[in-house]
Amino acid sequence: MSEKDLILITFIIYGISTILYFLYSFKRKSLVGRLATVVLFIGLLFHTISLIIRSISAGHLPFSNMFESLSFLTWITVVAYLIIELIYKLKTAGGFVLLIILGLMAVISSPLIPKEISPLVPALQSHWLTLHVSVTLIGEAFLAIAFVTSILYLIQERKFRSGKKSRLSATPEELDNISYRCIAIGFSIFTLGALIFGMIWAYQAWGSYWSWDPKETWTLITWFIYALYLHTRIVMGWKGRRSAYIAILGFLSALFTYFGVNYLISGLHSYT
Repeated sequence: MSEKDLILITFIIYGISTILYFLYSFKRKSLVGRLATVVLFIGLLFHTISLIIRSISAGHLPFSNMFESLSFLTWITVVAYLIIELIYKLKTAGGFVLLIILGLMAVISSPLIPKEISPLVPALQSHWLTLHVSVTLIGEAFLAIAFVTSILYLIQERKFRSGKKSRLSATPEELDNISYRCIAIGFSIFTLGALIFGMIWAYQAWGSYWSWDPKETWTLITWFIYALYLHTRIVMGWKGRRSAYIAILGFLSALFTYFGVNYLISGLHSYT
């Protein structure tokens, strides 16, 4: 079975899991919820196999271009969601997280994204490539979960204020707390991968820790937004809507750093 076939199968299975998660949100039947998680695990298994095949074929871990890094990002986001679901039993967020996953998988399958394996340029032939990109994407996976739970918080909080019945099992306070914990984890990992490992790799590759490359600049902007989130929450006691808006803005900035900089602004870090 080829990598292309595995990606297609993964996309279909994630789609089925998405439907099951939304069915669970409406029907609240535990069997449907368990089935949604099982199907998601099966999709993750196929996705894992596709990444292994890609790594073997390329001779390096899948971080050298947009196709590879995006595939890893979707994979690790599914892993992050399953961890959060296991800890917080938040199945009603599954469908919304998977909508993002399906969107990213659609981008992966797009003919606009080159999928060919090409030799690594000298600057990428370093173990810092693996550390920098993988750790950064792990951090962004948890930030993606916080993005979803922040949006759900705003929806849930509005319904609670208006007295309307909500199909979400979690209260606004629980969603706010999950967002905070995901950002605390994601921000720490993102800082290690995007900034610390990134600067070390930049020094080894180009002789400078920081060059104000467009992706470096937008990475720093994203970092400051999440730092603002944590500062206002821990020091100033902000919670709820204000924190949710900052979390949403932070992830939108991360998306622009990942996609916008690559296709709208040229630089040393541009993926193809």
